[in-house]
Amino acid sequence: MLDPATIVATPATGRACGACTLCCKVYDVPAVESVAGQWCRHTRTGKGCGIHATRPDHCRNFHCLWMTESWLGPEWKPDRAKMVLTLDPVTRFMNVQVDPGQPNGWKREPYYGQLRRWAAASLPLKRHVLVHVNKITTVVLPDRDVLLGTFADGDRLVARERMTPSGLTADVEKVGLSA
Repeated sequence: MLDPATIVATPATGRACGACTLCCKVYDVPAVESVAGQWCRHTRTGKGCGIHATRPDHCRNFHCLWMTESWLGPEWKPDRAKMVLTLDPVTRFMNVQVDPGQPNGWKREPYYGQLRRWAAASLPLKRHVLVHVNKITTVVLPDRDVLLGTFADGDRLVARERMTPSGLTADVEKVGLSA
């Protein structure tokens, strides 16, 4: 398993976090005892990280997709979208970490329509769009959303693609290692 602290992403030209700190709320960061769904105690509203110079590698190396991909428009900046986008380095699944203060924010336009289009484009590549609100995961498919709930260690996503009159879709489920 890859350690997120070892993956270094490079910001795109002209991109900066600025006052955006949503990643400081939506992820567990054990090195600073930060729990997903609650603001990290080091976050300074409108200013960024209070321990920026000494922050752990996990934080230092992290950049969301908005920071690294210039093709994402300003509407996708996390403090505006109320969600943080990343790509899993192994599966290439798109992970959408939603601000739990706005748990249905991902269903607003233009976001929801784009997530569905990304889901349709990703399916032939056996990749998926996963929306996480705290620990609850929903898979966005081209034709519907599937609530899978909480993933425990050893759980994995299983998908079976199928063709429908409106195009490719999949049946997805969460499966444990013992299953």
